[in-house]
Amino acid sequence: MKARIKWVEGRTFVGESGSGHKIVLGTAAEPGGQTPGPSPMELMLIGAGGCSAYDVVHILEKGREAIEDCTVELDADRAETDPKVFTRIHMHFVVKGRSLAPAKVERAVNLSIEKYCSASAMLAMSAKLTHDFEVVDTASAQA
Repeated sequence: MKARIKWVEGRTFVGESGSGHKIVLGTAAEPGGQTPGPSPMELMLIGAGGCSAYDVVHILEKGREAIEDCTVELDADRAETDPKVFTRIHMHFVVKGRSLAPAKVERAVNLSIEKYCSASAMLAMSAKLTHDFEVVDTASAQA
């Protein structure tokens, strides 16, 4: 896997993945200034959420569950001194679908966090990682 980061100006950078996708990232040059895109640490948090959401959707689809939506809301704290690593990350999964089995959703979330998601596994080396989930039954919402 490869990536490339190019400085644009100030605190603005463009990251390019080995697959050719680009994203603007950076921080404000001064307090209260405009940010050009997500910070590198925000991207790490987004990456962990994306990795886990991918796993959950994939596992539930393989299990022939009628999943329609999956959202992961993340809340994190960082150390106050450098390096300001994540010290706590909570992941809240909201999984929507028709008559989803809560036990299968729980299994999918646990498998992602405990076995498959490499981003979460790396972050768990410095942060206390917790998670929970809720299931929204779209079949009963349409009744």
